[in-house]
Amino acid sequence: MKHYLQTNNNRYDPFDVFDDFWRPMFFEETKEPRTNIRETETDYLLDLALAGYNKDDIKVTLENGYLTVNATRTEKEEHTDKYLRREISESTSRSYYVGTDVTKDQIKAKFSNGMLHLTLPKETPKKLPDSKLIDVE
Repeated sequence: MKHYLQTNNNRYDPFDVFDDFWRPMFFEETKEPRTNIRETETDYLLDLALAGYNKDDIKVTLENGYLTVNATRTEKEEHTDKYLRREISESTSRSYYVGTDVTKDQIKAKFSNGMLHLTLPKETPKKLPDSKLIDVE
């Protein structure tokens, strides 16, 4: 957030105050959902707060090592007497880098009471080959 007494080339610009004032009216900002991340011996556990969304509003993808959670909801309301129409659209998105450390086919997602619970099973580490002495000729 900008400070009210911001200097530009050592000069005070009193109109800098309005930069943050008008932003919420004209620019849509997406908010990242709050997340709790825990690690157990076998899994990574993510809990995302998505209050106000339904199960059908949420999309979870895993692509190029990134787990991405997108949620979008739209509310429409119409009255016929004096014709009032109201549309509300809200979206949120957050990505997490998981690399190749998770078993992709066993990822589970459960949504209940405004919370999305993700379970990402860890990939079993591949055993490195035993050491071998190599003769130098």
